[in-house]
Amino acid sequence: MFTGNAHPALAGSICEYLEKSLGQCEVFEFSNENIFVRFLENIRARDVFLVQPIAFPVNTRLMELFIMIDAAKRASAGRITAVVPYYGYGRSDKKDQPRVPITARLIANFIETAGADRLLTVDLHAGQVQGFFNIPVDELTALSLLANHFRDKKLRDLTVVATDVGDAKRAGHMADRLGAPIAIVEKKRIGNQEKVEAVSIIGEVKGRNALIVDDEVDTAATLVATAEMVLRNGAKEVYAAATHPILSGPAVERLEKSPIKELVFTDTIPLSPEKRLPKFKIISVAPLLGEAIRRIHTGQSVGALFDE
Repeated sequence: MFTGNAHPALAGSICEYLEKSLGQCEVFEFSNENIFVRFLENIRARDVFLVQPIAFPVNTRLMELFIMIDAAKRASAGRITAVVPYYGYGRSDKKDQPRVPITARLIANFIETAGADRLLTVDLHAGQVQGFFNIPVDELTALSLLANHFRDKKLRDLTVVATDVGDAKRAGHMADRLGAPIAIVEKKRIGNQEKVEAVSIIGEVKGRNALIVDDEVDTAATLVATAEMVLRNGAKEVYAAATHPILSGPAVERLEKSPIKELVFTDTIPLSPEKRLPKFKIISVAPLLGEAIRRIHTGQSVGALFDE
């Protein structure tokens, strides 16, 4: 197992779970911004796993991933698995307006062309992104980890809230795990400026604790608007859970001022100290990824991880 510069701490935690040492690899940028990769050990005919979430700075981390895959291929690796806990550009999964790209498909093409034999990822923004690949894709979900946290809190009168209709399925899976009802907030996105407005809510939240579920929190505009909406409709307290803490732009400031009591994230991407708030709780996906990697390497079922 090797890592780029996106999230060495997660790669190290995965290796600890597997009781394996992290492979030695140089990944750095020259003064002209060209990226250089060199594996410092023999990987000929080996089962190679490259850990690299598409995190900030996104385009640099992408190029590191592509070049690592190419270097492993040219070093005659037996099989190359790109372990991408967070799949950046995943929100660009369709043409929702004229003359725009489908960037999630483009990234898939790049990963394949570079030479990856399979992809391992966590909670894609849209399930159809799996279909953009012609190589096997194992998509894990962190919902069980997040659900276990809130199950242990033993919150009474809990309703799981989806931030929009498109996320109702994800929220439904969380609600099933917690034995709770679901509510859905209808939102309106204003242009391409990452601004949203909560319009109405379907379901009952009055007098109940609300748990908002999403796959990622970017600028936090959607999350905060949803929290304010459920409180206006009579919710007692608001909690939130999301797999990927992107927290770009004004997100941390918005969340600090928001009425959300606790936000639970995973460590699919690194969260710098200045972005951490006392109300944040981070749960590691290292055991989940580590077990999936073990199963891929030994030819066992990855899907069996989620059999209940």
